[in-house]
Amino acid sequence: MLLYRKKNPCLVSTYLAKTITMESMAKLWFMPVNVLFTFIFGLIFCWILIKVTAGAPTKLRGLILGCCSAGNLGNIFLIIIPALCKEKGSPFGAPDVCQTYGLAYSSLSLAIGAVFLWTGAYNIIRANSEVTEGDGNSPTTQTKALVSGSTTGVVTEENYPISRDHVVECALPLISNTTKTKVPLSERAKRITSSVSSAVDLKKLFAPSTISVIVGFIIGGTPLFRNAMIGESAPLRVLRESAELIGGGAIPSVTLIMGGNLITGLRGAASVPRSVIAGVVAVRYILLPLLGTVLVKAAVRFGIIQPDPLYQFILLLQYAVPPAMNIGTITQLFGVGESECSVIFVWVYALASVAVTVWSAFFMWTLS
Repeated sequence: MLLYRKKNPCLVSTYLAKTITMESMAKLWFMPVNVLFTFIFGLIFCWILIKVTAGAPTKLRGLILGCCSAGNLGNIFLIIIPALCKEKGSPFGAPDVCQTYGLAYSSLSLAIGAVFLWTGAYNIIRANSEVTEGDGNSPTTQTKALVSGSTTGVVTEENYPISRDHVVECALPLISNTTKTKVPLSERAKRITSSVSSAVDLKKLFAPSTISVIVGFIIGGTPLFRNAMIGESAPLRVLRESAELIGGGAIPSVTLIMGGNLITGLRGAASVPRSVIAGVVAVRYILLPLLGTVLVKAAVRFGIIQPDPLYQFILLLQYAVPPAMNIGTITQLFGVGESECSVIFVWVYALASVAVTVWSAFFMWTLS
């Protein structure tokens, strides 16, 4: 909780405030589009995977879709980028400049990934969990209701079980509404807002890391705030230095938590079909990186992306990362596929040490 609410937000906001300006905002517009591509093509490949692997259980479809579409676009970058910047012969320039801009890009990637995770993967898993609950052997029974006017409705009763060999029919009066009432525009806006808020969990969408990105953009993009907090002679630099001190413990904390979460999968007794695990690995470590290489290189060739090797590397690496760790949190919220998620994560993250290393070396070779 300390990492989620304090350390990560402080790390994100400080690095964004130091490196993001109004000019750089216009150059980073392609990153949200790139994350959208990873999400959409991950869903497409996963849909093909579900159709090919007929052995995928129905209750795991939401989990599989989430693992293939939402990648670890934040925490793993905060670990990899500082290490790569310190490597000798790195194509990213001076280590201190590389780390500053690299963590800023990683922070932006973390915030964008959180938006897609809690709007896309969250609702996909929620929808599939509701379908799974309805398909189970629940004591839900249906009672026919005959409505006058030759209309038949179905009434669902959960609290009062009815014998299967008895059908209860009841006549309901036909209620007709011949008058059409005009709905005011304000009422329509309220209904749309309520429907959107029910479909999207706004509390999860505006997570502390997302709010910290907004704060970082405001401080970095507003000259008044930037001059007051950024720089050695800034009058409010003590606030930035305090935030840097708190955020400095985020990266080691993320590493420890990531390792602790994987232990659950080693101890779990859930059985996941091998075809499902192999399919998720193929999508995340073969299909998406190959597609991402083509898309990013095409964008560079047509002048859509700025000629910054570090920025291009992060865009490429977004296609080659393992699934987001918060998918396990989402499965716990709905109580569907918790142990299966841990098993999938063990295999995927065990292979991530090899896959991410190989793809990182390949991406750096293409940029050198």
